[in-house]
Amino acid sequence: MSTIYVVRGAGTAPTKMASYDAALAAANVHNYNLVPVSSVIPAGATVEAVDVAPDLGPAGNRLTVVEARATTGGVGTVSAGLGWTTGPGPGLFYEASGENPDAVRRAVKEGLDAGRGLREWDFEDERVSLATAENDGEGYTTAVALAAYGRSEPIL
Repeated sequence: MSTIYVVRGAGTAPTKMASYDAALAAANVHNYNLVPVSSVIPAGATVEAVDVAPDLGPAGNRLTVVEARATTGGVGTVSAGLGWTTGPGPGLFYEASGENPDAVRRAVKEGLDAGRGLREWDFEDERVSLATAENDGEGYTTAVALAAYGRSEPIL
């Protein structure tokens, strides 16, 4: 089974989309077409938190992700959080975003608790990764935390 890489990044730029691209670049996933999925970790997958994603294939490929994202154009804080819980079988990701890092972390943990309550799986481990950034009011700032599911695949 493949490795799921949990990465995070933040970026500031003159537009919302450019700040999002800068945040993805900080996590090294900016050269892929991201395809969001819900939050189930396949049984047998390894989840590894890394500073930046390794090379996951050629630019332009499709990359499956679970993503938390927060953007602001004003003075303030943005935070994106991704949590995961695993065990011997399938696992779960939950994501949240907002302005207060403590509230985002709390929302991720509450989501994981709720998700575990919906399933009869065994869970043994829980982790949370948070990306937080400050904007001074110049341009836009985006924070991302995402899980990249293995290597990318050709889109065409």
